[in-house]
This record gives sequence, structure tokens and C-alpha cells, in this order.
Amino acid sequence: MTLTVSSFLEFRSTVKALTLISAAALSSHVASAQSQAPTESHAQQEISHELETYASFDETTPPGNIAIGPDGRKFLSVHGFYGQPVKIVELFNDGSVKPYPSEAWASNPDENQIGFYDVLGLNVDQNGVLWMLDTSGDDHAGRLVGWNTRSETLEKIIYIAMPLINAGSFLNDLAIDNKHGKIYLADTASNNRAAIVVVDIKTGQARRVLEGSEYTQAEDVDMIIEGRVITLGGQPARLGVNPITIDVDSNWLYFGAMSGSAIYRVKTDDLVDLSLDMDALEDKIQRYGDKSLSDGITIDGGGNVYVTSVTQGAIEVTDSTGNSRTLYKDQRIVWPDGFAYGPDDYIYFTVNELHRSAVLNGGENASKGEFKVMRFPALLKGKTGR
Repeated sequence: MTLTVSSFLEFRSTVKALTLISAAALSSHVASAQSQAPTESHAQQEISHELETYASFDETTPPGNIAIGPDGRKFLSVHGFYGQPVKIVELFNDGSVKPYPSEAWASNPDENQIGFYDVLGLNVDQNGVLWMLDTSGDDHAGRLVGWNTRSETLEKIIYIAMPLINAGSFLNDLAIDNKHGKIYLADTASNNRAAIVVVDIKTGQARRVLEGSEYTQAEDVDMIIEGRVITLGGQPARLGVNPITIDVDSNWLYFGAMSGSAIYRVKTDDLVDLSLDMDALEDKIQRYGDKSLSDGITIDGGGNVYVTSVTQGAIEVTDSTGNSRTLYKDQRIVWPDGFAYGPDDYIYFTVNELHRSAVLNGGENASKGEFKVMRFPALLKGKTGR
């Protein structure tokens, strides 16, 4: 029997109750799929000098994903697996963090729904609006909350409710399509119901696509890290579509299952074509390259697609010819998570030891405080955000 995301949702409530820490402290292919894993180019380096640690954090700020705006401002979600009370922070150049957009908004929702339940995915659009994906729960819908980082005002809230989601939904990550005015959500749902949700930014209307498709579902492969099969809810972890990104011109959406060995892509023109049913849309999907079990994904202007390999402790890249290789393998990369492309042509990513969190470690938090944001130079120039 394999994990269900619903078992995570139940466990998450327990973790939050056990690990509350004051927000004031914030002021300061796995072994069985290795035959498909990319080959290495940096020769098993223990320390790669091109990789830089940009910022380090204590136990109050285990990072989830990172977003970078057109002006270079950086924002982090605080990973919900560690149960911290603050959900979003701004990361400053000196490595310090501050709850964002405010202490009230960065905390659990109040009676007026100001605040967040649990945010992982976040990204900044071309207008400087930070979109934060607040996942759904038994007693509330999911939300896309847009905050204007230029005027520091609330831009819009779009609710993601049933039937766009289901009881096993886990709204995980997002990609912004500036060309069509859409946001694509990765729903890592359980029971073979993982899907992509297409949201219209202007109208708030949305539809669910590729639910149950072979392209969005988890493969039957164990996630092995540090010699241990990672479990969730007592069962071997199986996670569907999670990595999701878009190219610099918003022409192609790239995605794949976290528990999967392939990167896929589909034209955004096809994703927004209401005349295509699931079979027709599946026919438009292309396999772009191989990958290990991975969490984050991004792309540069030359079609190089980067993924964070959680099982290999590595950064992998697939070029425009479909050739996949390991770009960096480094002892500091302990569960690499989300990416963001910076205006300095560096690619930033978070490191959060997620396999050592209580959620993925049988209820015991064994993290060593190796929480950080790292960065490396992009192979080719890209576009801020991604």
C-alpha cells in the first residue's frame, strides 16, 4: 500500500499542534530508478565552489519555495511540514527575514480570513504581484492570494474550491503564464487524482485538467534517501505532479510527477484551448527528458530545464536536445526544494532537509538545522521569476 496525500493532511494538523514556536523569533530515480537518472558532469564533488550559500536559517524558518520579483526582492514560504506559525517571509540581502506581507497576513487566518493556512507555492508576476498558493483543508477552500509588492496592497483573492479540488487535494506549486493571463496549479492529489488546475487571473474562473493522466500521476517507485525508504502516513511515499514551470515566453509549461522519472511539456496554447478534451490534450504532451525524483523545477532562456533531485542531493539539467545530466552534486544539498531565477542571472533554490521532518520521518523531527537558500550561475541567460 502506498501513501495518500490525505494521510499527510491528517498528519499535518498533528505536527502543527506539536511544534508551535513564537513568531517573534523571526526577527533575527531513487535506487530502483537510478537506471533512468541523468549522468553526472561534475564528478561527484563533495563541495562545488560554483554553488554559494546565499542565506542560512534557524529552526524557525525552514524554507519551502522561493520567489523573486522583477526588482530582485525575494520571498520565501515557510514549509508547513515543520509546523511553524509564520507562513511567508521576505528575505533581505543581509540574510535576515521578516514576516510578509505583515505579521497578521503571515500567520494563521483570523475571523476576517486575513492570514494563511499553509503556503508552499509562490511566484511573482511581471507586474510585481506576489501570488501565494494557500492549500485547501477539510474546513476551507484553497486560495490564490495576490499581493502587490509595489503598492504593498492586496491585489486579489481567488478561491479554489470543489469541484476544482477534491478531498485528497494538495495544492502544491504554481507557474504564471503572462501571455495568456493564467496561473497553472499543481495539485498533488491522492488516489490517482493528481491534476493541473488552470486559473484565469482576471476572471478567477478555473478548470481542472489531466486528472488521473499518466503524465500527472506518481510512478510506483520508492523514494530512497540516506538509505531509507521515505514514508508518509506510514506508507512508502508516492507523489504526483509537483514540479511545474513555464518558459521565458510563456509558450510551454514544463511539469512532472515528484515520484516520477520524466519531465514533460505542453504548449500553453493547448492548455487554454477549451475545445480539447483529456485525450486530445494528452496527445499534445511531449516528453522532454529524464529526471530523478524531484521537487523544484525552473528553466533558462536556452531551454535548459533544471530540477532539484531530492534522492540524489543534486541539481540536474536537461538541455533542449533532451540530454540530461547532473550539474551539481554537493554534500550541502540536503533535500533541495524550490527554484527561482534572479535578475543577477543566478538560479536560487531552497534546502530544507524535508526527509528529516516529522511528517516524512515517522513522527520524529530529526532535522539538523541545515536550512538555507543556495544559488549557482545559470548556464544561459533567463528571465527573473520562473
